[in-house]
Amino acid sequence: MQLPEAQLAALEAASATEEKTIAQLAAETDERPATLTGAAFDLADHGLLAITERDEETLALTEEGETYHDEGLPELRLYRAAREAGATDDPVGMGEVIGASGLDGRTVDIALSNFARKGYGRIDSGKLFAEPDVDPEGDRETAALAAVATGDASEIDASVLDRLVERGLVARSQATERAVTLTDDGITALMEGVEVADSVGRLTPEMLTSGEWRDVEFREYNVEADADRTNGGRVHVLRETAERVKDVLVGMGFEEMDGPHADAEFWINDALFMPQDHPARTHWDQFALAEPAEIDDLPDELVERVREAHLEGVGEDGEGYHSPWTEEVARGMDLRGHTTSLSMRYLSGEAVGELSPPERCFSVEKVYRNDTLDATHLLEFFQIEGWVMAEDLSVRDLMGTFTEFYERFGITDIEFKPHYNPYTEPSFELFGTHPVTGELIEIGNSGLFRDEVLRPLGVECDVMAWGLALERLAMLTIGAEDIRDLHGTLVDIDFLRNAEVTY
Repeated sequence: MQLPEAQLAALEAASATEEKTIAQLAAETDERPATLTGAAFDLADHGLLAITERDEETLALTEEGETYHDEGLPELRLYRAAREAGATDDPVGMGEVIGASGLDGRTVDIALSNFARKGYGRIDSGKLFAEPDVDPEGDRETAALAAVATGDASEIDASVLDRLVERGLVARSQATERAVTLTDDGITALMEGVEVADSVGRLTPEMLTSGEWRDVEFREYNVEADADRTNGGRVHVLRETAERVKDVLVGMGFEEMDGPHADAEFWINDALFMPQDHPARTHWDQFALAEPAEIDDLPDELVERVREAHLEGVGEDGEGYHSPWTEEVARGMDLRGHTTSLSMRYLSGEAVGELSPPERCFSVEKVYRNDTLDATHLLEFFQIEGWVMAEDLSVRDLMGTFTEFYERFGITDIEFKPHYNPYTEPSFELFGTHPVTGELIEIGNSGLFRDEVLRPLGVECDVMAWGLALERLAMLTIGAEDIRDLHGTLVDIDFLRNAEVTY
């Protein structure tokens, strides 16, 4: 009997008394695992080998998990610092404990949330108390990280492992392990003698030019055998969705806006008639810049009109907020929390000069908010901003625009709910039904700008505006259930590679 070289190597390395994995065969023969897999299937088709398959779960520490394995979990570092500071007897200021722990950035939030979850202590009024009876050496998640690191994860409690995966410290992956054994026919073939067949696996340009292809025997192809997978590049699903949004809005007669990611509070909030003492303007919701701390120039006349709107209102019956307003606050620099800052620049004429109705503008740009991370919130995301300037606009025009826009994406079940915004009246939230879960997802906010917004900008007609979430639109069109599957530290690479193109 004659067999190709790889098949002969696999047959001779296989055993009739014990299973050998493809990895073991590769180590014994110096053949590539993919080549041996194909050879094994060919031999199985001829009845010379038997193949068994097992699906196995593999566990590995992520980069963050390796860091915590080496340095300790943030909550444990916080607890140890608290104990050293005497917080087991009397509460200690949270800032003092955090400073002593050496934690910074997002690890502080991670430590605080898990500190309370694990019962290591409590936090009240800015002070931290540590439970004296806690044994930090008995932390089950620390032990589980060590077990995964050493490859001995069989005894890890399932709930603890799920928690580590949820925290992004351990990565799960599924793999199919194949093992082979010699059949009776395989043993017989070896006893009778097997030689390497003089066959060729692929046709080369040299064979074509020399004519050698006429005289060689070509190996049969097994189209069912496994092959190496090469993942090519593709456009990210969010970019696909963004480009589709742009095409739709341009087709509806809109022009695109652009502008700075870091901008003055004046453009982000004050021009929007957001009071300077509004809770959403605190450092808990916005990211303030340290350098530069304030903008160099603002249009003086516009600043004065906005200040008057805040303090006194607009028109004879206008009512301001009767709360402090200072230009110092308005000059402060933040990362924009919404792209309405671009709308303010355009509507005021600062961006492209004075506008005359009718006008339609939009942007699909990134914004930044200090939100709590969950399935529908990230610290940064893309907002679809848009507005229409025209005479005698109504709620029907607003709803009709949304209906037409979402129909282009196959979404026809948009629901509207009355809402409050400081800068629009009337205002509406938009909801769409998730195609997988069937749940209503908030996908945007909209309304007609108030006179307190428009008159200081010099706009004397109606303007309807909206801010829609690009990620949530993508969730509706491709069926993603968690915004973190699309981008962020927990992104699902396989999902992005295999997501259906919905353009």
